[in-house]
Amino acid sequence: MWRLAGILHLFIGSTLAGSAIVAGLVMGYDDMNGVLIAAALGFIVSFPVTWLVARQLWDNR
Repeated sequence: MWRLAGILHLFIGSTLAGSAIVAGLVMGYDDMNGVLIAAALGFIVSFPVTWLVARQLWDNR
């Protein structure tokens, strides 16, 4: 399951980090700190999301 979670985290992490960056830019945080904080928050949020998705996929084999 760890291999599955690792592969999923590549996609989920980049998607959520990119979405957080776009949301931050739309809200007006267009300096370097705003972009980096948004990317970090999206990456951190992706860990539990990845775990939930991997668990659902693993349990429903």
